[in-house]
Amino acid sequence: MPEGDGRRGVPDGAASMGKLLRTMASQAAPLALAAVAGVFLSRCLQPEGRGVYATVTVTAGTALVVGHLSVGRSQLALWPVLNRHRPLVGNAAILGLLLGAVSAAVAFCLVSVLHVAADPRLMAMALLAVPFGVAAVNLRGIALLQSRVGLANLATVLPAVVLYVPILVLAVTGAATVPVVVACWAVSTILPFVLFFRPLGLPAPGEVALACRQLTLSGRYHLGTVAVQLLLTADVLLLNALVGPAETGLYTVATSFLALSRVPTDALAQIVVSRQAVRDESDARAVTARVIRLTLLLVCAVVGVLALAAPLVIPLVYGPAFAGGVAPLLALAPGMIPWSLQRPVEQYLVRLGRPMTMTAVAAAALAANLALNAVLIPHWGALGAALASTVGYSALALVELAWFARTARLGLADLLPRARDVRWAMSALRSRRRPAPGEAGVLSGPARR
Repeated sequence: MPEGDGRRGVPDGAASMGKLLRTMASQAAPLALAAVAGVFLSRCLQPEGRGVYATVTVTAGTALVVGHLSVGRSQLALWPVLNRHRPLVGNAAILGLLLGAVSAAVAFCLVSVLHVAADPRLMAMALLAVPFGVAAVNLRGIALLQSRVGLANLATVLPAVVLYVPILVLAVTGAATVPVVVACWAVSTILPFVLFFRPLGLPAPGEVALACRQLTLSGRYHLGTVAVQLLLTADVLLLNALVGPAETGLYTVATSFLALSRVPTDALAQIVVSRQAVRDESDARAVTARVIRLTLLLVCAVVGVLALAAPLVIPLVYGPAFAGGVAPLLALAPGMIPWSLQRPVEQYLVRLGRPMTMTAVAAAALAANLALNAVLIPHWGALGAALASTVGYSALALVELAWFARTARLGLADLLPRARDVRWAMSALRSRRRPAPGEAGVLSGPARR
């Protein structure tokens, strides 16, 4: 596929690397806080209490994902074609609050009928934050489309401080309880909405006609979004129901430790979303391909280090009671490599206007995951859930990757890391200089082959 230089008004490699490092820092700081607080919290609550907390927050988090109705997808799809972006800002807040309230109410009714939560009051406390969390997700998407990465980063770091610093203090002093940590989670979920309010010029008027257009478009994507969320969280709920909160606690420690591998890859996907939303199709394809290659470099290195460290770190840091989380972590690690590609690839696939195809792929991966969970969890507990997740994650990511490659007319070699990608990254890290010819920055358009 012929490519132009694509260097029009785009940050150079050093600037791109600087933005990437700042974004990585904003995501690493919350995860570092979560890791430290999680160690003391796990020792304080023990596996059973950790499992109860995970069940409540995963349920509320699922309600949040269901409630946002993939409005962010419609924002991404409409941003390049709309001449007026202001109504999208107003609709992001209004639709988020309304849809989030409905989702929270439905979720509370379901968990009450199914007796999912040990204490309905804990679930109600978490679900009250869902409408604000849904609106914040939409507004974060607006901030990234405006290339306001710093604002999005701030809305990541401050809520993490509000959540984990009190938990850390309470856990160290032995005063942490499940209701207190759930309350901290709820406050931290509301805070990003407050942070976005003034910088994005809220309150802003929405448009009913535009909202209907957004819901029509995003609703077609949403079943796929919900399927992806359930692919990530159903194993926690099934573990709690089929085995118990103690095994759930072991599994959530494993997944939390592996979540560190998402820091560099999510940061990379976050800073390129505005470049993937440009009008020029060839630019969007080339940026996506370059991000895939760099993501593979990053995630293989980080997952490898975490997997090697886990047998020593998990029992030493979390305590002997959590040693059973090592095997699930090692089983889940291979699935994290293809899964890291899912976000940047989907950001491109939204451009193709094939929501039902994306939904079908996600639903098929979820169906396979649920079937495997139903078979493996009763026999192997957390290890079975990890194996099922690795299969589900890999299936979804690889099918979407193949779809992108076919659409972009790229071969396997075009998606694997090259020496030039390594040279660009090392050069930008060492000197922050303008890259040499042929070493376009990660945010740039296509580079000549």
